[in-house]
Amino acid sequence: MPISEQDRRNREHWDREADQYQQLHAQQLNVDEPVWGAWSIPEAELEMLGEVAGKDVLELGCGAAQWSIALAKRGARVVGLDNSGRQLEHARRLMTEAGVDFPLMHASAEAVPLPDESFDLVLSDHGALSWCDPHAAAPEAARLLRSGGLLVFNVASPLTVVCRDPETDQLDTQLHRSYFELHLIDEGDGAATYKLSDGDWIRLLGSNRLTVEAMLELRPHADALTTYEDFVPLDWARNWPGEHLWKARKA
Repeated sequence: MPISEQDRRNREHWDREADQYQQLHAQQLNVDEPVWGAWSIPEAELEMLGEVAGKDVLELGCGAAQWSIALAKRGARVVGLDNSGRQLEHARRLMTEAGVDFPLMHASAEAVPLPDESFDLVLSDHGALSWCDPHAAAPEAARLLRSGGLLVFNVASPLTVVCRDPETDQLDTQLHRSYFELHLIDEGDGAATYKLSDGDWIRLLGSNRLTVEAMLELRPHADALTTYEDFVPLDWARNWPGEHLWKARKA
C-alpha cells in the first residue's frame, strides 16, 4: 500500500538523519537493559511489559532496533518495523554485533503488511505512535494483536507542546497553545510528529478494543542524564511529565 505524503516526508527525514542520530545517541541507546524514553528509565523499574520470553513481539518504529535486540536476548520472538531504510541498516549492524537475528520490515506502521492477530505484544518508544498518524497506526496495532495482547507505547506528553514558547522553542511554565488543537506538530525538514490529548488517546484506544490498564507519567531520577537535552530539561521534567507511557490490552 502506498504511504501517505507525510509518511514519505518522515521517511526521507529519518533516512537523512539516521547516521547522525545513531552516533549522537549511541551511548544512551546501545545498552543491554531495556529502558524507556529520553531519561532511560528501566523497564525493570516500571514493569510495563511483563515476561516476554516465548512471546511474539512487534516493535513499531524500531530505529536501530535496540529495544528489539534487548527483548530478543530475553527470549522474545521479535519483528522490528521502521519507515526508514537507513535506520534498518543500523539495526542490522547492531543485530550482528549482538549475535541475534530476527526479521526487520521496511514499512509504515499505518499499513503493516502482516496478518491479523500475529503478536502478543506491540510496543513503541517514541517510535511509530509518534511519527505516524495514530488514527491509522493504533487500529493497525490493534489488528495485529491477539486477544489479551498488549500495546505498550511511550509518547511525548501534551505538555511538551502546550508549554513550549513558539518564539524561543523552549519549555517554560506557561501555556502557549490550545490543548485541544495538537495533532500535527512541525519538526522541521519536512518532518512532523503527531500529538493527541490524553482524552483523545483513551477514546482512540477504546474504539479499537484496547482497554487502558496504565498510563505512567514518567519522572526522571534526580541525577538522570540524557543525550536528548533539547527535548525536555531535567528540572522541568522533574516537575511536569515530559513523557506518557501507555499500556492497553486488547479484548
